[in-house]
Amino acid sequence: MIVADTPPLKIVQGTALNDQQKKDLLHRLARIEGQLRGVQKLIAKAAVPEDCEAVAQQMSAARKALDRSFVTFLTSAVVTHAEKAETTEEAIASTRRLASLLEKFA
Repeated sequence: MIVADTPPLKIVQGTALNDQQKKDLLHRLARIEGQLRGVQKLIAKAAVPEDCEAVAQQMSAARKALDRSFVTFLTSAVVTHAEKAETTEEAIASTRRLASLLEKFA
């Protein structure tokens, strides 16, 4: 099994998300990454049919964690964009853009 070591990500400041939101999301994704590594190990070590239940359970947990991080990401973006909007029209346009992401990817 190949596990790539990746350097820590540099958080770039901008208007998409604030630094704390980015840190929180990156932390969530790092935990999910760990879960996926665990799933890989379970699959590699699966020896009997009963091992499939443990694999399925961990895959389901990782999928749910990723779904939760997606919702957190969009919620954070909506809040941040609304706060940064200079006009009500900007806030509405931004919210519509993000809502379309929810419709497209959820």
